[in-house]
Amino acid sequence: MTVGFWEQRYRSSDRLFSGEPNGALVAEVAGLAPGQALDVGCGEGADALWLARRGWLVTAVDISRTALERAAAADDTGRVAWTRADLATARWPAGAFDLVSVHYVPLPRAPGDGPLLSLLAAVAPGGTLLFVSHDLAGLDSGDYYRSADVTAHLGGDWTILVDEVRPRRTPEGSLHTRDTVLRARRLR
Repeated sequence: MTVGFWEQRYRSSDRLFSGEPNGALVAEVAGLAPGQALDVGCGEGADALWLARRGWLVTAVDISRTALERAAAADDTGRVAWTRADLATARWPAGAFDLVSVHYVPLPRAPGDGPLLSLLAAVAPGGTLLFVSHDLAGLDSGDYYRSADVTAHLGGDWTILVDEVRPRRTPEGSLHTRDTVLRARRLR
């Protein structure tokens, strides 16, 4: 999942995604007080814009310049910092975000789990981690972090509020018909 892969994928169509925020984001975050949010793997920006329109200040990150340019062109809020970064090597400021939202990001496993640990450390005390991915039960997940990997790194400083598999609406024939949803709050 290189820069070239994602650039080619976004350039293959005028729009890859619906422009609507992810359902799990809406369901899990709608009741939270706005603050600073990190939208990891923001793509064309639907989640970041949904958050910004509800008062959040958002750092929206993606590896694809094309996706970020599309997202920025649709930004009518002035509340989003569109940022290009490779998630496998990026590091985030500790305790900086009231919400870290990761949806369908193929975050590769790394020795020492640096990319994952950096994301977890970026959640401020009292803040929320929302990690949503395709349920890959019975499928080859490659070498990417899954919900169970994240949960294994949450210690006594965290409360898991949601950890479940949910059905999702998908086009007929899609392999991905269920999602794993993990929402946790950092206590300190």
